[in-house]
Order: sequence, then structure tokens, then C-alpha cells
Amino acid sequence: MKATLYNQKGDKKGEVSLAKNIFEIEVKENLVHEYLLYQQANARMTIAHTLSKADVRGGGRKPWKQKGTGRARQGSIRNPHWKGGGVAFGPKKWENYEMMMPKKMRRTALFSILTTKAKDGKIVAIDKFELDAPKTQEFDNLIKKIEIVRNVLVVMNKSEDTLKKSARNHENAKIVMSGYLNPADLLKYDNLMFTEAALKDLETTYHSTEGAAKAKK
Repeated sequence: MKATLYNQKGDKKGEVSLAKNIFEIEVKENLVHEYLLYQQANARMTIAHTLSKADVRGGGRKPWKQKGTGRARQGSIRNPHWKGGGVAFGPKKWENYEMMMPKKMRRTALFSILTTKAKDGKIVAIDKFELDAPKTQEFDNLIKKIEIVRNVLVVMNKSEDTLKKSARNHENAKIVMSGYLNPADLLKYDNLMFTEAALKDLETTYHSTEGAAKAKK
């Protein structure tokens, strides 16, 4: 699999090869869905908190006697069906929504999204983005020249500070480091733009870890 390589002015420079074990795997859609749920669940903050019958103040006295009133028996005005009463089975702030998912499954899900993007021609690459000072206009001219439709997720190396500062204020772009790719961003943004350095980082990271795992066996 190959992607078109551009220079920072938006001119075609050639093609760049995409790693087969990252951009050409068997797509596992079920793992993509599971990984997205995993990410969202682990990012969930437990803010909602309700008071149960035992937590609500008052209601110690029986509202009326058990028999002889013609009304239904009641033990406390803080029962859940009373106004101002406690909540039955409501959310608590100490609930834990975290999920577990093996690293190998997460990587397969990530590579499945990248493979789909590559097959659909949604991946482009730039050789570098170097300026004397960061300029959002220069980045805007770049994506217009490449003719990127809708939005773009820019995957970069941590040392490419000029690109980061030039693209971070663009309304249709988001910056992410190569080591922080995640399903939420990959599914939200239609196009992917890699720098050559980011592609090398991605390939080195996953190739080296897989090689190390095989060596242990």
C-alpha cells in the first residue's frame, strides 16, 4: 500500500510506502467498536451522585398510623415514591466504569481503521513542514492545494513544533502525536495526513515491539 507524498507547498513529490502490518491487515470491525467503547468508558467521569432513602435527611417519624386512616400504609416520607425522598438505584460517584481490553486487540482495532483509511485513499503524507515562524495560513494553503475534503487529522512527530503551532488553530484540523492515535479521532476525521517522520515512528514502534515479542518466544 502506498500514499501520495507532498511537500509543504502542496506539490506532489512521489509516493511513500505504508507498512503492511499496520495498513494492510484483515479488518476487524467488531474490535473497532469494542475499542471505541473502551476509550469512551475509561474517559467517563463519575460526577452524577444521588441520595438513597438512608442518605436523605428527615423522615424518622412514621407519617400516620398504620391502620384506620383509609390511606395506604407509609413508613417514612423519605421513601422513593415521595417528593423529596431518596432515589432508588440511582448513580453513585464511586462507581467505576473502566473496561479492560488486551493490547493486542487494541492494536488490531487501530490497524483496522488505518487499513480502511488507506484502502479508501484517505491517507496522504508530507515530507516536512518547516517555517521561520508558525503560520496557520501556510497550513491552510497546504490542505487547500492537496484538496482535502471536509476535515483532517494531522499525525506528527513530537519534534515537529512548527507544524503543531501552525495547524492547532485550524477549524477543520486536529493535531495528534503518532504514539497517541485512537479510534475516536480516527473515526471522527475523514482524512489522515502523516509526516514522513510520524510514519517512521509508527512503523518503528510497532515493528520493534512485535519483533521483541517474537524474540521472547
